[in-house]
Amino acid sequence: MRGWIGLALLSAALGVSAQTLRWASQGDPQTMDPHSQNETLTNNINGQIYERLTNRDAKLALVPGLAEGWKQTGPLIWRFKLRAGVKFHDGTPLTADDVVFSIQRAREPASQVSVYANAVGVPKRVDDLTVDFQLATVNPVFLQHIDQLWIMSRRWCEAHRVTKPLDFKQKQESHASVNANGTGPFMLASRQPGIKTVLKRNPAWWNKTEGNVQEVVYSPIASDATRLAALVSGEIDFLHDPAPRDVARLRNTAGVKVIEGPENRLVFIGMDQARDKLLYGKAPGDRNPFKDQRVRRALYQAIDIEAIKAKLMAGQSVPTGALTPSSSASFDDPALQTRLPYDLAAARKLMAEAGLAAGFDVTLDCPNNRYVNDEEICVALAAMWAQIKVRVKVNATPRVQHFPKLEKLDTSLYMYGWGGSVTDAEAALTPLYRHRSAKGVGDYNYGGFRNDRADALAAQSSVEADLKKREQQIRGALTALRDEVNILPLHRQVIPWAARANVTPVHRADNWLELAWVRINR
Repeated sequence: MRGWIGLALLSAALGVSAQTLRWASQGDPQTMDPHSQNETLTNNINGQIYERLTNRDAKLALVPGLAEGWKQTGPLIWRFKLRAGVKFHDGTPLTADDVVFSIQRAREPASQVSVYANAVGVPKRVDDLTVDFQLATVNPVFLQHIDQLWIMSRRWCEAHRVTKPLDFKQKQESHASVNANGTGPFMLASRQPGIKTVLKRNPAWWNKTEGNVQEVVYSPIASDATRLAALVSGEIDFLHDPAPRDVARLRNTAGVKVIEGPENRLVFIGMDQARDKLLYGKAPGDRNPFKDQRVRRALYQAIDIEAIKAKLMAGQSVPTGALTPSSSASFDDPALQTRLPYDLAAARKLMAEAGLAAGFDVTLDCPNNRYVNDEEICVALAAMWAQIKVRVKVNATPRVQHFPKLEKLDTSLYMYGWGGSVTDAEAALTPLYRHRSAKGVGDYNYGGFRNDRADALAAQSSVEADLKKREQQIRGALTALRDEVNILPLHRQVIPWAARANVTPVHRADNWLELAWVRINR
């Protein structure tokens, strides 16, 4: 309960008012550098400070952001007109130079959004408020890509020597680690990693808001029980991630309400399919079992996903065999959504056919504060795979350790999740499933697998303007990935939020809390 007491003291010290939102979840932003890490909570908090040329409404439709409008002036040219009078938090004006600089910065090797920055072409300043993007090839989801890129102040970055994103996986620190200067509705007041992040309303924000929050105190609270107690007692106002087992109780708790909806996020298990032997484990013949499709399929068919849904997720998940975060990206096609059946007998037979009837040993890398019940799911999977004699050691670590480990490809078996606001299949195909062949292609393919048929079709779909042809290419790529069982899909999360009864947030399918929309009534 120490975290709960600490929050009470913090609230008193800050003189919390009716327009202060006390927000908590189990994790913490990884960095204030908006181009360094592409992770939901990190993006969510940075996204209150920094803005993009476009924005999302409550239904995830694209709407104008820092750009008041845009148009194509040719098949390979997009022109954006910036809003006049927009200023960064330090008072300097937003210009086309800042946009060009930000896109170039986002392309740097240490950036985790380089795949999107590379996809939008070369930005060119036309005048102070006009930017053209010159594409090398047709990009059918150009606007989806531009919506992933935060705009920074060139002058501020140069003054503080942060013209390149910090290299998070190498534990690099910079001025941008704990400082920020955006154009958004909130300004960074203070940042204490692992303790609290304080935001203050930007009085000069260019946009109108329906919310009344003037200050935000974000606190990471690792313990589910402590977070719950803090909400019920009124020490915090909003809980991003109540434990699924606590949702039923919260529905019947006075002074508290639950807001929930499905999230565009696929949680899955990845496997090292590149190395000839396991990096973390031991198999007969000193081989890498994950290079054998029969083993991958056996692991899949040994997963009792309905038990995970019922016992761990309290019904708050949607089991799927799809490989895309959104079902619409798979065209809502049952053939691309249906899971392989849970079948232990079939799984054991596949292991025997692969010459591994006696099983093997392996370590499963798992976050313990990123996805809903992430560590518990990994422990459950280890027990299920023991039934086919795969002996799993669960290595559960905080997200700040887990993700850099994966970036270094320092894993044999791992849990990962993929999602966000983009519902098109391209958002998963190029960064997640293609072979690592160039920066921005296959960056998140931490299993290092190579599926040539899927890769070729995905590459074609990335530049195909004909919608019917593109659909067939995407279907073909997803089918090829499913046939080879390159990943083990688990489920899409159902995300419950919990808040004090007087707090009204807007739940989005990308699990994004837009602070400018939150109202607090006392």
